[in-house]
Amino acid sequence: MVRNPYDKYKNNAINTATKEELTLMLYDGALKFCNQAIVSMEAKDYPKTNECVIKVQNIVREFQITLDKNYEISAQLDQLYDYIHRRLIEANMKKDVEILAEVRDHLRNLRDTWREAMKLAKGGAAAPAGAAAAPKSVALEG
Repeated sequence: MVRNPYDKYKNNAINTATKEELTLMLYDGALKFCNQAIVSMEAKDYPKTNECVIKVQNIVREFQITLDKNYEISAQLDQLYDYIHRRLIEANMKKDVEILAEVRDHLRNLRDTWREAMKLAKGGAAAPAGAAAAPKSVALEG
């Protein structure tokens, strides 16, 4: 069986990524699935919407359960992740695109902050306070 070259590339990228890069990939995935949920909800394809929303929920829960609680900011991130998770459930139940757009905005802000923290950590500069509260499995080094 011949595998899709893109799938092989994607698997290789995941297997060789740093913890920080994996976190960024998860944020990107959450955004991708949130966008797909919005499109499918607008098309009234509710089974697809549900599938996409659940994928976003799973990623958000992974962020939440892997938070390193040794950092003060972790409690705030935990509350934000919980809020996002509850909004996803509400959006799915009410079939509300506006709520999904709100979630997408939160995820985009978190992703952009994470990306900036990665840049600062690579450059040797002190990372912003929120960067230190990365999930345990993906804490910034440096």
